Amino acid sequence: MEYTLMHKNMPVLSLELDDETDSIIKINHVFTTDHIPIGVGVIKNVPNRGDLNDWWHGRCIPASRQNITEALRVLRIPSTNKLIKRCFGLSLSDHYWINPIKNPLDWNKINFFDHPFSEDVGNVLFGTKPDGKPNLISPNNTSDGWLKKKWQIIDGKRYLIKGGSDPYQQQPLNEVIASIIMRRLNIPHVNYTLIWEGDTPYSVCQNFITRDTELVSAYYIHNTQRITDASDLYHHYIKCCEALGIPRIRQSLDHMDCQHFIEQKK
Repeated sequence: MEYTLMHKNMPVLSLELDDETDSIIKINHVFTTDHIPIGVGVIKNVPNRGDLNDWWHGRCIPASRQNITEALRVLRIPSTNKLIKRCFGLSLSDHYWINPIKNPLDWNKINFFDHPFSEDVGNVLFGTKPDGKPNLISPNNTSDGWLKKKWQIIDGKRYLIKGGSDPYQQQPLNEVIASIIMRRLNIPHVNYTLIWEGDTPYSVCQNFITRDTELVSAYYIHNTQRITDASDLYHHYIKCCEALGIPRIRQSLDHMDCQHFIEQKK
């Protein structure tokens, strides 16, 4: 099926997805290279299809996600690769999505930052079965990581709720502790709080991405240039950031390290 990869309402490129594997099998036309996702290689204005597939499948719920096999059975979907198409690849982490060429849509009318979404997928991922046929229009279709998590709208705001792993369920506690440490060190951070359901802890944080900002992971920035010395990831990462025009990256990284050192000395 043919789609246009969009950045909000900006056409980036047209592509074809294989109906069986949901992989990008062809790039038909490139509208602009300026909006191609960070980390996707581009040679002579043509994006690397392998990189683009890695980026696309990286938007899917990983096969390692807790209880994903049972969740897919309840949702009546054979794979997470197919689940992502049901929400057109829309996310609460960035503004990329795929627009059906035959029935085009408007990002302003369907994005999850401004519009409500179904909580069916999130609830299923947490082990709750929906009443009737589940609604699959959800940003939970594009949530990464192996721990169970779900997006939820609370008082009109988007929150991410994350669980831990057996036997200690430690990860939610760690995130809350880390945010407390960051606050004491005066380091910009995402604030986490803790909720309990029975004996199970969950961390909760408000979405720090908006319709005007995006999350680009260090992994994709790291991949923008070929690494020459695997033992020196720090300087390689700084080099990649500087090439992308990211300001004060060295100062920001060193600030975190310095604050951590100072706190240890107190």
